[in-house]
Amino acid sequence: MDHFHIHGGELYAEDVPLSRIAQEVGTPVYVYSRATFERHARVFREGLSGLERPPHLAFAVKSNPNLAVLRLLGREGYGADVVSGGELARALLAGMPAHDIVFSGVGKTDTELAQGLDAGIGQFNIESSEEGRELAAIAAARGQVARCALRVNPDVDAGTHDKISTGKADNKFGVPIDRAPELFAELSALPGLDLRGLAVHIGSQLSELAPLEAAFAKLADSLRTLRGGGHTISHMDLGGGLGVPYRKGEVLPSPAEYGEMVARVTKGWDVTLMFEPGRVIAGNAGVLLTRVIRVKRGLNDPFVIVDAAMNDLARPALYGAWHDFDAVKPSGERMTANIVGPICETGDTFAMGRETDALVSGDLAVFRTAGAYGATMASSYNSRGFVAEVMVDGSDFAVVADRILPGAIADAERVPDFLA
Repeated sequence: MDHFHIHGGELYAEDVPLSRIAQEVGTPVYVYSRATFERHARVFREGLSGLERPPHLAFAVKSNPNLAVLRLLGREGYGADVVSGGELARALLAGMPAHDIVFSGVGKTDTELAQGLDAGIGQFNIESSEEGRELAAIAAARGQVARCALRVNPDVDAGTHDKISTGKADNKFGVPIDRAPELFAELSALPGLDLRGLAVHIGSQLSELAPLEAAFAKLADSLRTLRGGGHTISHMDLGGGLGVPYRKGEVLPSPAEYGEMVARVTKGWDVTLMFEPGRVIAGNAGVLLTRVIRVKRGLNDPFVIVDAAMNDLARPALYGAWHDFDAVKPSGERMTANIVGPICETGDTFAMGRETDALVSGDLAVFRTAGAYGATMASSYNSRGFVAEVMVDGSDFAVVADRILPGAIADAERVPDFLA
């Protein structure tokens, strides 16, 4: 459920007509619903109410790093799962406590490891023995101890798009799960590390629970082996990956169904379970509001050319991803059209042969389920600016990220003296 709805023939975000946002802020613009973020955060937490211990929840910042979003989720009791020094800095700037921050990511630099130690974060998810040794050396030289989990790769196919699958043997993430006992023993003996558990994450936008259950079952075997070897295990990070419906009528596992599976599989583990939800919190909490530039006759179907482009919403170009596309003021008439942006790439195509609301030049429309992996993946390709972001709160709204115009981007560039 989200808080985008038709009222009086027009699409609203909570109590704000989207036409008002378009008029005052311009298009394209991302529009987020505070009430939807809060509802999804609470529903996910409630889905885990059957666990033996209260879980640790860390929002996957990569899905939506906007400071207002992070501040909002921090108030809901969420920490942050970060994958770069920049995301770590954002989480702290948004007021998330350092001890609730988990630093994941396969390519942490020495500078980023030191940044995490300086901040006093709650946990590093170590991706390799090499990274573990580097972190141990940095921490020991400072007289510090880094709390860590070892990320394992369970060789489980998540059944999602190849580019967002992270748990197969040939993916770059984690260490082979069959080497976990050996590497855990090696790293836990190093001064500077407090290796307290394992971490796993097999992919994003999972539409079934079976792959997750298979990964967690393998994790259970590793847990028993490690404890049998005398290691103390207090935390197990189960990652994120739960999908959201992108198409009308699509049904995916709910947080409650996910929570029931987790409670069943992890019964008796006697650990604090950690989770890294991202898309399931943010996806349906946002839309990308756009305006039709013109409708162009095509060979078969007309082209509806909108002012949003692949640099604003990259998922369709990257993954062939589906986003429902709806008129802000639907007339009831329908058309079949190709939805495209203005960028000079054939890849700047959101949908081909899509049945949609009838649209003409000047009409407003939205790409639904754009609150995750939307603005955060934007670029300035074709010397376009960066899209603005708005958050709605009841009958009010605020710009939470300014539109960055092409001139401002050019101002950061320099022509060297030898070209003067």
